[in-house]
Amino acid sequence: MQSGRWWIAAIGALGTVALLADAQQYKVVGANDLGMHCVDKEYSVFSILPPFNVVNAQVVKGTAGSLPVLLDPTKVKVTYEPVVDAGGSINSTSLAGKTDFWQYASQLFHVPLARGQGLTGLYMPADAPAPGPQPMAFDASLRLFRAFGIPIMPSDDAHFANPYPLMRVVARDVATNAVLGYTDMVVPVSDETDCRSCHATGQIAASDPNVAWSNDPDLEVQAKRNVLIVHDLHQGTGLLASQPVLCASCHLSPPLELELTHSGASSPGASLLSIQGAGSHARAHPSLVPAPKSMSKVMHSHHGKLKDAAGNLLFPPAGTAQQTCYKCHPGAVTQCLRGAMATGGMECFECHGAMLSVGGDFPLLAGGSIDGQNDGQPRRPWMDVPRCQSCHTGDAVSHLTGTDLVLAPDGIRLQQAWRIGDQSASPIKATNLRFAENPNTQYRASKGHGQLACEACHGSTHAEWPNADPAHNDNVAAIQIQGHSGPLIECNACHVNIGKTTNGPHGLHTVNSQAFVNDHDGYWENNPSSCRACHGTNLLGSVLSRAAATRTFQVEGQPVVIPKGTPVRCNLCHSMPH
Repeated sequence: MQSGRWWIAAIGALGTVALLADAQQYKVVGANDLGMHCVDKEYSVFSILPPFNVVNAQVVKGTAGSLPVLLDPTKVKVTYEPVVDAGGSINSTSLAGKTDFWQYASQLFHVPLARGQGLTGLYMPADAPAPGPQPMAFDASLRLFRAFGIPIMPSDDAHFANPYPLMRVVARDVATNAVLGYTDMVVPVSDETDCRSCHATGQIAASDPNVAWSNDPDLEVQAKRNVLIVHDLHQGTGLLASQPVLCASCHLSPPLELELTHSGASSPGASLLSIQGAGSHARAHPSLVPAPKSMSKVMHSHHGKLKDAAGNLLFPPAGTAQQTCYKCHPGAVTQCLRGAMATGGMECFECHGAMLSVGGDFPLLAGGSIDGQNDGQPRRPWMDVPRCQSCHTGDAVSHLTGTDLVLAPDGIRLQQAWRIGDQSASPIKATNLRFAENPNTQYRASKGHGQLACEACHGSTHAEWPNADPAHNDNVAAIQIQGHSGPLIECNACHVNIGKTTNGPHGLHTVNSQAFVNDHDGYWENNPSSCRACHGTNLLGSVLSRAAATRTFQVEGQPVVIPKGTPVRCNLCHSMPH
């Protein structure tokens, strides 16, 4: 294994390479697919999720006089490699005592893995048989490069916790190996999946004096063994004698099933599917009785009904993230929900509903399922999820209204993705599709402007740009690509010498363009409703016309400065149109 110093030297050398530039430019865009991936703190007792992270990337070539194009493997090769962040943290390896995963991987997943090898065959760059930049495969159906199953852990090479390490994604010319571009993307990972607050011996779930609870000095091991004890007591299983246990071998886990099904990987990743599915657990733990319910169903539905000694629900409906999701998910420290929605004051509940909603205890309303095939049925975990269009239901001219909706103060967006009183928390389906995902498709798999992945411009689920902390690693990619944080909105990030247009993403016109400012009156005259859609029905600005960065234009020979965040309105520069 190479040392951390070797990696720092390598990255320093890369930074000195002159990028190709003439009348062309290359940009690498992309993101992690979920905003957070979870791993177990230890694997000797049971495993919920293995080390498994996903990075998607696209390479855009802009040429003067032409529209940008997405490059494929005939033109570029794309790799991922560690990079030092602003705080001096670098994560190049998952070995060196960071995890015991590889000690128990063969027992848990029934696949042969080399030390450091992930379930789809990928490695952290310093752990690979050939240490160095690791290749990303091209998914022709999605038109993007993918590192699918990076076995990263949430501690850096100095063993300091860092759930938001950066990975540099580099595009090189296939023929010359010249660096065309690179972007530093967060590869988020956390082991803050905690059962200890309830299941450590003496706590509410492990306090029965008639039960022999674990006395292991390691509280993580102690709590996890107590979970198995409770399961054996109530379900008649023999899990305590079957350690280590893969939870997904009984309770289907979409995070494992969906990702590995779509990974395109051969051995070892595809082999994992052979131990998933109803009844398949019998091969791993013959004493178990088939249990077809998903992991999400049993966890959320069961725990959502539990009460404390005073009769209060342990997970209060409409509770804050700290009172509910962060008791188990990452977490009070990690702050998994950290993007634009969190900055706007929204909690997990506003998107996903309460515990029983997530557990699928109530049938979805009409339009509530992602593809319309599951309306009237319990929600399918990891499939029937909240949508962008559920809150972004349209523009200033056309958007949903009603007494059963939680309208945001701006009067356009919603602050709850489901209707008031709906116990199923069915995601709202918009009629104005300006901000909708692709049909029957989740945000994380949707594509938009120029066939770019939606996440490439807006950021990962749960971490949509910008992060409110200016120094957060989440913001690095957007700043590198366009010069400031927030969704990618600067046309010149991908285009070279773009002219005037209204064919931008979501119908956006050319932004930060003196040429557009000089000659845009015809747009109002020809289609006033298109102006009102973002600049407001009264043209005095709306949340949709806020300046993404401070702008300075010349208007009739005088400078006009528009500070960042200002809703752009007509009378900032001239009188209102008639």
